[in-house]
Amino acid sequence: MEEDIDVTLHLEGQNGLSPECKSSEETTNGHSNQKPVMNGLIISHNVKDHTTNGCAPLTSLPISTLKQNGLLQTLAAAGGDQTKPAEENVELEKARREWEALESIQPALTEDSNPSPLISFNEALQYFQTTDLGDLLKNIQPTIRRTGLAAVTHFLFGPPRLHRELTEERDLVFAIAQCHVDNSQPVHMRVLQTIYKRLIGCRLDCPRYGTHWENIGFQGADPATDLRGTGFLGLMHTLYFVMDPETLPLARDIYKLSQHPTQNFPFSVMSINMTRIALQVLREEALSKECNRRQQVVGVLNEFYVATYLHLYQVWKTQQKTIADSGFVIKEVELFAKKNPKQMLRRLEVFLKERRAGGVPRGTSPEPPAQQPSPSQEERAARAGSKAKELHFTGVCELPSDTEGDARLI
Repeated sequence: MEEDIDVTLHLEGQNGLSPECKSSEETTNGHSNQKPVMNGLIISHNVKDHTTNGCAPLTSLPISTLKQNGLLQTLAAAGGDQTKPAEENVELEKARREWEALESIQPALTEDSNPSPLISFNEALQYFQTTDLGDLLKNIQPTIRRTGLAAVTHFLFGPPRLHRELTEERDLVFAIAQCHVDNSQPVHMRVLQTIYKRLIGCRLDCPRYGTHWENIGFQGADPATDLRGTGFLGLMHTLYFVMDPETLPLARDIYKLSQHPTQNFPFSVMSINMTRIALQVLREEALSKECNRRQQVVGVLNEFYVATYLHLYQVWKTQQKTIADSGFVIKEVELFAKKNPKQMLRRLEVFLKERRAGGVPRGTSPEPPAQQPSPSQEERAARAGSKAKELHFTGVCELPSDTEGDARLI
């Protein structure tokens, strides 16, 4: 059924539209024709009114006419939807505001749009070599202070002293270990991003703070809070581990073990402990002979760090260790590393050589202990009691400092 609709616009009030709604009556043959008027529009029908159950039919208006007056929603309501509850208008307004607010929402990872380039260990080291670390150098303790008989014994029977031309490089290492993470330094941020990307295997950057750092073994939203005792050197060693093509497969093997359902451990926190052990061995001059032979300190220390982590990895994997054993395992690794630095380096050399050859490296576990008769239940209880008196569990990063020779952690 076609209808002819006449729309008359009365320019009243603001913008030529009157806000009032009234009705206009015409009498034809004694019958009343009521035409609704709203906002200055008189709507008339040249058709007979039809009733359905006593209700007036819904009126219709051309959409183009409504758009021209900018009153689509208001006139649509006047056209027959006058019973719409006011709550719907509130909801519509709320939805409109929420939709407009979407324009101001920023992506969660803004760094992803422009990922930072990876940084090599040498580039990061060069940054520290060209940075003024004078204030930090004043507070370092590169060797253990010995007095009395301990000093005489060390002089006569201890390891050789580091060559004088290598002391500056050694001091730089201890100065880096005093350096904190600086968010304003691009090199510091690139080191963090590189470590994360190489372990996770992603290409995009991640936010500076967040729980995602726990995925690679930090204990909270800020990796800087875990660098106790090692400073930025803890990150430098991890950077070397993941950026050297020879050691990267080992780093990923250790990281994979750290995600094991039962043998899991915090990879980065454990790595920081390996740096702490390496620093202490360097401070006790146990690496001086090898440094003198190679005429370098940084390279020897990097390899010793990897060798220490390799030793822990072998012990942890083959002996089915768990996080409950972490304090004891770290202490055992530290004692072994201090007594056998040359053997540690040699094991790493053999491990990498066999891996390059494409075979399964030997020595994936430490030498098994000699076979002994199984102790009785009473002997086990006695041994457990004696060990409980001597050892107590400590957190991964809360090991006490070595009391031998006044050794102190940074």
